[in-house]
Amino acid sequence: MISEAEFRQNLELLQEQLANACGSANRSIEEVQILPVTKNWPIEAVHYAQRAGFSRVGENRVQEAIEKQVGIEGINWDLIGHLQSNKAKLVAGRFSRVQTVDSSKVLNKLNQALEKSNDQLGIFIQVNTGKDPAKAGLAEEECKSLLEEAMGFSTIRIEGLMTIAPFAPNEPTIARDAFSKLRILRDRLSSQFNLPLTELSMGMSGDLQEAVMEGSTMIRVGSGLFGHRS
Repeated sequence: MISEAEFRQNLELLQEQLANACGSANRSIEEVQILPVTKNWPIEAVHYAQRAGFSRVGENRVQEAIEKQVGIEGINWDLIGHLQSNKAKLVAGRFSRVQTVDSSKVLNKLNQALEKSNDQLGIFIQVNTGKDPAKAGLAEEECKSLLEEAMGFSTIRIEGLMTIAPFAPNEPTIARDAFSKLRILRDRLSSQFNLPLTELSMGMSGDLQEAVMEGSTMIRVGSGLFGHRS
């Protein structure tokens, strides 16, 4: 685990990169949030993020996040990893948002759990705009029907869309194309259903520039802040 001073240095560098990207895209840096991804790191990573002013972190695994949540106050938890339908009942009341909803089965399981606990949950619909077989997410043409279904649940707040670009570090146009498709899809669905869909969760430290150019409102960053596990 890196020191908190190293984390602060990484954060400063990331904020500088984000500011440059926003400048190139003629956007305000206020339009793009950083989501610290604390998966695979001990609870100290959450404390680092909280002391740096973050009120939200991202976790990949439900059980790992639940273990970290004990004794932590003032932090919202986003699930950014694939959610198995049998884990949906564990999400209700513990997470403020799930960024990876990509099936009717998961959506219905979440709704059932939320009705029992009398809770509400924010969701992003995950779309595989890069058509990457290694990534989860709906096909673009399937998003409309899932969105319509989600709109019928009072327990669900539909806040936006999410994608993970194919890994192609030497070909940035591949990531940019995936991000562009998500933005176009969001704009179309938002207009069609008169629904804000204000959030576009897309981009990590490696494709931050491309994501910002295409309208990302949230960059998910793990190793860029907390370093790589040895």
